[in-house]
Amino acid sequence: MKVNFVNLAREAKLIENEIIDATRLVLQSGNYICGKNVVSFEDNFSNFCGVNHSVSVGNGSDGLKIIMKALGIGRGDEVICPANSFIASAWAIIDAEATPVFCDVEDDFLVSLRTIKKCKTNRTKAIMAVHLTGKLCDTDKLLDYCKKENIFLIEDAAQAVGAMNNRNEKAGSFGVAGSFSMHPLKNLSVYGDGGVITTNSAELAVKMKLLRNHGLVNRDEALIWGFNSRLDEMQAAFALIKLKRLNVWNKKYIEIAQKYTIGLSNKIVKPTTKNGFIDIFHNYIILVPEEIRKDFMSSLNDFGIETKIHYPIPLHLQKCASNLGYKRGDIPNAERLSKSMISLPIYHTLKDSEIEYVIESVNKLVELYL
Repeated sequence: MKVNFVNLAREAKLIENEIIDATRLVLQSGNYICGKNVVSFEDNFSNFCGVNHSVSVGNGSDGLKIIMKALGIGRGDEVICPANSFIASAWAIIDAEATPVFCDVEDDFLVSLRTIKKCKTNRTKAIMAVHLTGKLCDTDKLLDYCKKENIFLIEDAAQAVGAMNNRNEKAGSFGVAGSFSMHPLKNLSVYGDGGVITTNSAELAVKMKLLRNHGLVNRDEALIWGFNSRLDEMQAAFALIKLKRLNVWNKKYIEIAQKYTIGLSNKIVKPTTKNGFIDIFHNYIILVPEEIRKDFMSSLNDFGIETKIHYPIPLHLQKCASNLGYKRGDIPNAERLSKSMISLPIYHTLKDSEIEYVIESVNKLVELYL
């Protein structure tokens, strides 16, 4: 059996007729930028996340940059972010002309107050809490700390759309603003690039809408220097179609994760969810001993099961970060985890037979290698 790490065509097939109909309507409208679909999506997404305002943008990475620009973060400022994240978390800080300060993560791959405190300086202007794999950071403690230190909490919620705490509060509703990616691999995706920012600040929302659209207040007048980072009408129409299905799809991710957790051997480390919380499992990551990971993944591939690593090179060890002065050993837990993690296939169209085959194959290899 072949089990791909992702299979985007399956999801597209489910909603193909609606996608074609929506495409036809947008084409016939003659309005392709900042039209009614964009407005409708932003309103619906605000309702979904439980926030006052949403600002759609070209991608989630631009969303982070636009948040920082709107907050006045720039040259001479520092933003703390985890070393275990996708490169976009860091380059957005660089693009805002600030300096990323990489912190360690706990065993759940997330920043904590403990790891953040070690990196705080008098130049720190914000903490970027990355809700990696669809799991929320400890936003209560981080928010209290940010208020005490008079710094901003920014949520990198790229992987966490719909994730909730034990008060039913969702990703994107905790910090001063949060950025979501709608890249095709995400739980809520479009057919290309797309992103959306959430905030409860009307003032910030107005400024971010200016920033995403050249700083223009109308066709001819620019109030501030801005960017060109807009979600187009076509992608907004696609996002609306998928948003109404997102709760059902996320529930399927959770069900698959539960099957993995129950069925997989206890000899490997599996993800856990805090009591009362809802993790939406953008990724399902197991940990195996460093010395067997390469062979373990190779054997899974021989069985026809595609796996990935999220992420094999911590941000502070990327070549592009060499000027920041980090060296191997500086951020030990993120480095350790990067050598042991394996992401298993998980998506809402995964078939029961495929799930069972992944469990069976992993367990066979556990007995072989462990």
